[in-house]
Amino acid sequence: MAIEAALIKPVVDALLALFRESNDLKLKRNAEQALRDAIRELLQANPDENRAEARIAIARAAGILSEDIVLAEDMLKRHRATKSKTRGKTATGRKRQPVAQAEPAATKPSAARSAKKAAKPPPGKPDA
Repeated sequence: MAIEAALIKPVVDALLALFRESNDLKLKRNAEQALRDAIRELLQANPDENRAEARIAIARAAGILSEDIVLAEDMLKRHRATKSKTRGKTATGRKRQPVAQAEPAATKPSAARSAKKAAKPPPGKPDA
């Protein structure tokens, strides 16, 4: 009986080690998938930064230390920097005027010119 118990323990330990390895491999595979999804998300026109950052964190927590993580973090950092530069600009690159600060129509230069023209008498006609 003692001989059988001595033989069973190494077999059980080997099986547990295999299960642990398979669990680690599955975790790493899922983390690599999350990292690929994060890079794909950051390549979109309007990426969801929070989702990408969460997926990068998943890959870091799984222990993946590859150049893909560095690439994804760099892409996220650059996107955030670019987003802050372009926020509130039109397609031509000008800053948009907030609605509260927009000038009223009466003070615009074209309205002022038309008011001046109406006040002046036409040339060649004497004032009465």
